[in-house]
Amino acid sequence: MNGQAILENVRRYRAIASLHRQTAAFRPRQSWSLLEQASEWESRAIAELEAYFAGNERAWSATELAAA
Repeated sequence: MNGQAILENVRRYRAIASLHRQTAAFRPRQSWSLLEQASEWESRAIAELEAYFAGNERAWSATELAAA
C-alpha cells in the first residue's frame, strides 16, 4: 500500500473516532461504549501509521546498506 492510501485510512479512522466521541457527548447512556469504540478506531490509526513507518524504516536501512 502506498503512503497516500495509508494516510487516507488514518484520516478515515480518526474521523470515525471523532464521530464516536461527538455522539457520546449527546448520548450519556451509551457514552462508555461509544468512547471505547472511539479508542479502538484511534488504535487502528496508530497501528496503521506504525506499520507504515516500520516498513519504511526497513526499506531505508536496506537502501543505506546498498549505497555503502
